[in-house]
Amino acid sequence: MRIAVRKLREDAVLPARGSAEAAGADLRACMDEERIELAPGETKLIGTGLSMAVPSGYFGGIFARSGLSVKEGLRPSNCVGVVDSDYRGEVKVALYNDSSQSRVIERGERIAQLLILPYLAPEFEEAETLDETGRGDGGFGHTGKA
Repeated sequence: MRIAVRKLREDAVLPARGSAEAAGADLRACMDEERIELAPGETKLIGTGLSMAVPSGYFGGIFARSGLSVKEGLRPSNCVGVVDSDYRGEVKVALYNDSSQSRVIERGERIAQLLILPYLAPEFEEAETLDETGRGDGGFGHTGKA
């Protein structure tokens, strides 16, 4: 699969996988500032300087980079971002600072990873009843802790 990616800024970097078997491709910060500071509990929208044409039937999932989230406490604020196949604007990452200290994102830094995933597009219809299951309407924590 090949995905057309357009650089919106000269210094933008195409998504790249860190190893041959990596599922995700790194997205890098591309912004006017040299660095952006995120206070504890703060979210900032960080541009990548890229737009792309994700194929129909797929979406781009924006996930946390494990090192950035574990070591720095930074993750996408919505946990997983979605780039729809019909979106052609700049891909941006809403980064949230989960840590108790201010964190800095430098221009060019790897800020998230992009996975291209297929999806189903069901049609939803109203129903009077649903089929019975063993779980029924047992909600959060209904199976206990152990």
